[in-house]
Amino acid sequence: MNIIVNGRHLEVTPALRSYAEEKISKFDRYLHDITEAVVTLSIEKKYRHKAEVLIKVNGVLIQAESVTDEIYSAIDEVTEKLDRQVKKYKEKHSSHRKVGGAKAVAEAAEKTAPEKETGRIIKNKRFELKPMSPDEASMQMELLDKSFYVFINDKSGDINVIYLRTDANFGLIEPVK
Repeated sequence: MNIIVNGRHLEVTPALRSYAEEKISKFDRYLHDITEAVVTLSIEKKYRHKAEVLIKVNGVLIQAESVTDEIYSAIDEVTEKLDRQVKKYKEKHSSHRKVGGAKAVAEAAEKTAPEKETGRIIKNKRFELKPMSPDEASMQMELLDKSFYVFINDKSGDINVIYLRTDANFGLIEPVK
């Protein structure tokens, strides 16, 4: 597994780098097909220490972030969140997958940012869409911890959106031709 540790508004010391690499490398024991892990450490407003981790596993993205008062505790907290997500991924991957079935594909869901009153587009994100089933899309949405997910339906070939409803179920938006 390739672990990349980046710092924003923060100098990544060798001790900090080795601490982050040690914490993230433990996931290699659970998932043997991790290709890359990107750790981004940052400081916001001098007192908010943020740790973000993105793990690429077999074409699937598992992402978590944590904000605390101290950088080492942010790394610990984000590791705990990732641990829960990895367990959820392994459980769903083994129980809902058939041997030889379609593999889930990585997509980065757009992070929503507060809009100004003018209604301008303040963030534009591009990502590759790959065909998958609605079940795979819901799993990917949960792993990314997002409230919606855009994907290409593998049966119809249309772009669909799956979203989390307030009753904790999922909704699926399909276009009408």
